[in-house]
Amino acid sequence: MHAFFRRLFFRYRRGRVNTEQPLNTRHNMSSSTAAILYAVTIAVSPKSASPEDAAKRSHHLKDRFKNPWESWRPFQLFKVLRSLIGLILTQFSLSRRLTGRANVPDTTPPTVPVQQPEFLTGRETKTLRATWLGHACYFAEFPGGLRVLFDPVFQDRCSPFSWMGPRRYTEMPCQISDIPIIDAVVISHNHYDHLSYPTVMEISKRHPNCHFFVPLGNKQWFNDAGINNVTEMDWWEERDVTLSPSHAAEVAQPGESASQGADIKARVGCLPCQHTSARSPFDRDKTLWSSWYVESGGRKVYFAGDTGYRAVPELPEGVDDYGADHDYPICPAFKQVGEYKGPFDLGLIPIGAYQPRWIMSPMHADPHDAVNIFRDTGCKRALGMHWGTWVLTEEDVLEPPKKLREALKRHDIPETGVFDICNIGESREFLID
Repeated sequence: MHAFFRRLFFRYRRGRVNTEQPLNTRHNMSSSTAAILYAVTIAVSPKSASPEDAAKRSHHLKDRFKNPWESWRPFQLFKVLRSLIGLILTQFSLSRRLTGRANVPDTTPPTVPVQQPEFLTGRETKTLRATWLGHACYFAEFPGGLRVLFDPVFQDRCSPFSWMGPRRYTEMPCQISDIPIIDAVVISHNHYDHLSYPTVMEISKRHPNCHFFVPLGNKQWFNDAGINNVTEMDWWEERDVTLSPSHAAEVAQPGESASQGADIKARVGCLPCQHTSARSPFDRDKTLWSSWYVESGGRKVYFAGDTGYRAVPELPEGVDDYGADHDYPICPAFKQVGEYKGPFDLGLIPIGAYQPRWIMSPMHADPHDAVNIFRDTGCKRALGMHWGTWVLTEEDVLEPPKKLREALKRHDIPETGVFDICNIGESREFLID
């Protein structure tokens, strides 16, 4: 049986994508890309301050990684499987639905509004812009010209199979071909709702100079796919990025200017978070998971990736796990991130996929956890993510924004204008103070 599943997942990792393999010859950037092409140089950043425990690398095991904090709870496999089997059966109108023990999220439209994104055609912008493209995917346009895509998944299903697995209940707001410039792609971990083979292959084809930043252990996956513009990093490591103009078109494109011929500089940092990794039943935690920051053009963005904050035990229905009687260890990494790398102009922080809490809380933040992460990391503003796209858990699809407002109110933070949610495809601008 073990050999059967290994062959099955190997087939769907490699065999199913034969028709999606890129041509051996690299393509130039598409005509929609800015006229000036940039060569990318990656250099190890000068050593900067980090926590004392960073050098211990306590998240490293012999052949895999772990969450080294009391806020993490290892899975009780049989209890989790029992509940997840119930959830699966619930989705097919059986078992738990009959007993009333599980919520079946209603995805009947309308749910989350979807609008067509409006990307800048060139590199000129005096503000930081962030566009939500669904789930954990954001496109960030930095002052100075850098363009970064976080956790892109442009597929109908987040699954190794095209015929099975969670399917989108909201439409993709655009295609990769609609994004004019992609200088860098940042990946938080290798779960299928965050790392998509067809998506990264298309990005590499359309934007051959694009550089991918991934947590430790993920580089080989890209290399096996024929993508070599990859830098893998451990927690608290940083890289300096320089984009130097390598070619100027004879005719400038709309939005281009002479200033865009200058070097674009950035710093990319890999930071801790509390999660797991796997692409099959046989590679659990073999690759690292992480949060990230990107600093360029005088602006700094924190991307929390996919993360939990604390481990909540199984509690009676309706009990507030943030009540006075429920004091559970929190992940200390976020305060360290705020202390050593903050403050951040913008945080992109997950708010969904959290029910049932006793299963999901160690690896998925709920809105109350998200507000604490926002505060711990020292973000000035934030946008929610990791919701509104696929049904991964039991909470109602429109519950995360509601609970986010409740959590903000609990902390005496305005319900709008500080930590917001937006429509899929919507861009928000953050002015330089």
